[in-house]
Amino acid sequence: MTQEHIAASFDAERLSSFVATALQAAGSAPEQAADVARALTQASLRGVDSHGVRLLPHYAKVLKGGRIAAAPRLAIRRTAPAAAVVDADNGFGHWASYHAIREGCAIARETGMAGVSVINSSHFGAAGCYVLEAAKEGLVAFAFSNSDSFVLPHDGVAPFHGTNPIAFAAPVPNGRPLLLDMATSIVPWNRIRDYETKGLQVPPDVAVDDAGQMTTDPSAVNALLPVGGVRFGFKGAGLAGVMEVLSAVMTGMAHCARLIDMTGSDISTPRRLGHFFVVINPDVFVSRADFDRGMTDYLTDLRANPAQQGKWVMAPGDREWAVEDHRSAHGIPVHRNLLEEFNTLIRQLKLDPAMLECAS
Repeated sequence: MTQEHIAASFDAERLSSFVATALQAAGSAPEQAADVARALTQASLRGVDSHGVRLLPHYAKVLKGGRIAAAPRLAIRRTAPAAAVVDADNGFGHWASYHAIREGCAIARETGMAGVSVINSSHFGAAGCYVLEAAKEGLVAFAFSNSDSFVLPHDGVAPFHGTNPIAFAAPVPNGRPLLLDMATSIVPWNRIRDYETKGLQVPPDVAVDDAGQMTTDPSAVNALLPVGGVRFGFKGAGLAGVMEVLSAVMTGMAHCARLIDMTGSDISTPRRLGHFFVVINPDVFVSRADFDRGMTDYLTDLRANPAQQGKWVMAPGDREWAVEDHRSAHGIPVHRNLLEEFNTLIRQLKLDPAMLECAS
């Protein structure tokens, strides 16, 4: 985001309060709105703008349209000593996922490991938000989800898989967690929309247009390539398939090609997404002292590895934590186009314009 395109920078707490208030004004129950606001703001704070507060106008629209339940009745069912199913009742995926990871942590403390599925859900934003909850409690966690068709299969010509994210986090003694949060496509679909909002070009060899030709115009993108690109995309396509098994097949939800489009015209029919979480207590496999020493040794040696000139070797999450430090000190930047959308939302929902006035 270039400096000339930034309209304002907002304190994370103020931005989170605005998101929660706007969602409540659009009809959401307070607890659900608070969890969505928390997830979106945390994503933006770490620089994951594609899955951050820019999604607020879309979420408000589908909430008012009826796709998202305003006051869902979430249910958690233990199906085995180390397993549970969370029924989101077509509520926000962020809200259901925070419940799921908390349930997974509780189970993992009892049994050593936990598998928790989420059914009847919706888009859950940045997967890293949920695994971090486990890492903060000394646990290791994975998060998986599928999404509607945006990604070409390897050697395919039409979108099939979703961007199907995977996230992983592990605690680090005297430091912030190791964090991997990635799509199984080269970039997430929402990053393409973020490029469009910011007036940026898509990097080359990332996406194709309707004719199947490579394009750097975000408005012309029809499909993304899987991780691995043109030559080695079978790797990303294979990982996307794993996400389908975990998030759709094992939850009884629809697979990617049968989901309702996230950004389609139907904003009244629930999408019924599935997610899957795995939580592991390292203490049942290794002493905590050995685990902590192993994490420290690994990260120290990795970061000390020789780097190319002008660059540095990073561990998963280092880039996000650096952005978080900067934005915590200087505010979360909001592109001028997004600020216009926020102001439109303020007028539509009859909110106090002063909510967004305290910006730098």
